[in-house]
Amino acid sequence: MSKERARRRAERAAAIEQAAAERAARQAREARRRARWRWLAVLVPRPGRQPGGVLARRRRVQNRVVLGLFVVVQVVGWVLLPTWTARFALLLLSVLLVPVVVTLAFDRRR
Repeated sequence: MSKERARRRAERAAAIEQAAAERAARQAREARRRARWRWLAVLVPRPGRQPGGVLARRRRVQNRVVLGLFVVVQVVGWVLLPTWTARFALLLLSVLLVPVVVTLAFDRRR
């Protein structure tokens, strides 16, 4: 009788160990999958993490418009300007003028 109980106990222990190994392998695969897409979290905001008010939404839209205009100006400048000096000057000028444009275009006091 005790040999039978010992055998069943060993089978249960082996099953528990196998389940733990499978769980660890699944968690490792999930961690690798999450790490593979972690860079995307910077670009795509999580819906539950942002304030959902009207002012916050307006601010996000305004920031995206400013960023889009900045990128368009840079792309057009890099295509049309022949020298690296002119391209660098455009970049520097754009970086300096973005706060001015934001201040003049958007009333952020509200």
